[in-house]
Amino acid sequence: MKDYIEERALEIAEYIINKKATVRQTAKVFGVSKSTVHKDVTERLPKINPLVANQVKGILDNNKAERHIRGGKATKLKYRSL
Repeated sequence: MKDYIEERALEIAEYIINKKATVRQTAKVFGVSKSTVHKDVTERLPKINPLVANQVKGILDNNKAERHIRGGKATKLKYRSL
């Protein structure tokens, strides 16, 4: 069981790095919860591969900094379509 979780954490990290994906997007692709994705990349991944964990952390920090902008764009599109 532990091997499966480590493998999943590495696959999730690779996906986030390649696609610059958000936690929500990644969870949808892998069919797991946002909490699982977050736990995999913040707690498990640093123990497995610290260098990859730092790359993922940078992408997630960037996504977090930009999320208010994405939310504003979504709201703008919503009211434009009405």
